[in-house]
Amino acid sequence: MKNIMIKILAPVTIVLFGVGAFVLLEEAKPEPEMKSEEIRPVSVYVEQAQQRDVALLVSTQGEVRARTKVDLVAQVAGRVVSISSEFTEGGIVSPGATMISIEDTDFQLALSQSQAVVAAAEVGLQEALATAEVARQQLRNATNASPLALKKPQVAQARARLQAARASLSISELNLSRTKISLPFEGRVMTKSVDIGQYVSPGTSLGSAFSTKVVEVRIPLDDDELASLNLPIGFIANGAVPITVNLSAMVAGKMQRWQGELVRLDASIDSQTRTLFGQVEIQSPYNQNVSQHQMPLAVGLYVKAEIEGRSIANAIVIPRDALRAGNNVFVISKDNKLDVRQVEVIHSTATEAIIGAGVEPDEQVIISSIRNPIPGMKISALKTGLEASEETPEETADDNGLAIAGGH
Repeated sequence: MKNIMIKILAPVTIVLFGVGAFVLLEEAKPEPEMKSEEIRPVSVYVEQAQQRDVALLVSTQGEVRARTKVDLVAQVAGRVVSISSEFTEGGIVSPGATMISIEDTDFQLALSQSQAVVAAAEVGLQEALATAEVARQQLRNATNASPLALKKPQVAQARARLQAARASLSISELNLSRTKISLPFEGRVMTKSVDIGQYVSPGTSLGSAFSTKVVEVRIPLDDDELASLNLPIGFIANGAVPITVNLSAMVAGKMQRWQGELVRLDASIDSQTRTLFGQVEIQSPYNQNVSQHQMPLAVGLYVKAEIEGRSIANAIVIPRDALRAGNNVFVISKDNKLDVRQVEVIHSTATEAIIGAGVEPDEQVIISSIRNPIPGMKISALKTGLEASEETPEETADDNGLAIAGGH
């Protein structure tokens, strides 16, 4: 019995001894030193909201197209006997200059025949008039002389034959003139579809050309852009105060700039895009109204168009990078804490946003991104103005896709 008790109590005693030792060690360990560390403020780039008079700038884009474009089509049949050296893609079209000549032998012969018929008809008319004069003299004392006896129907018939002969002569002259194909304006050749020796019939396509006197750009405008221009639907320029449109495009590795005029707005809204189109005209784009690098405003070029709209006095202007999704703006309060504002945006461009309400003049708006922005969090402003665009903060873009600071 004594051995059994020893076998039972020995393990229990060892366990109790271990637990007691652990408790004593826990009670005897020193307390860790408690340190209170302040939360570091987030460093961001800021700029001040400015108050100034601004003119709203509408920026859109469109394709340059010819206002006058024609397809050259043969009006008579024949073989092409000559083609001008300028009748090629990009060739210069001069008013009235012959570009294509169709063989005219048949038309010359037809003209000669028509001239002979006219001469014969003129002689016939003179004979009919002489005969009628003789009949009138002979029947001057006769009463109730019939028109046939006085040769009046014969004279009318001779006049009709002469008129028909002259009409046939006009047709022959017209067909002969149609063997020489020209255009009434100065322009450029777009396409060429015929060559020397080819037989053409009426309706055969010969090529196409466009006038270089005026080109136009159709620009789409949404409702906000229309409000910025302060123009009514169906607007037509009266020419007194032209609305200048600045056009630009990258051509030949350089930024080229041209000027045009907004001449009208459509009277209807496009049902597919819900936009209104305006028409910009550019005079003499290949000669006088070239770019600063002497580059013509070529048809088919895609250009950016900027139009100065209405003016706003004492407007609040902030950098475009300060405007967040949902028209929110991050503002630094007087106690250097983040304040998220919902603002009213009147107009925005690639660089600026015009605010109607929500931001006061000289308030500091954040232009760099903030990871997990929380209203009330501490903010440390780094630099403002031009210096802010030359350095890069430590913050990176957040999950909402906001731009990385320093990359604006």
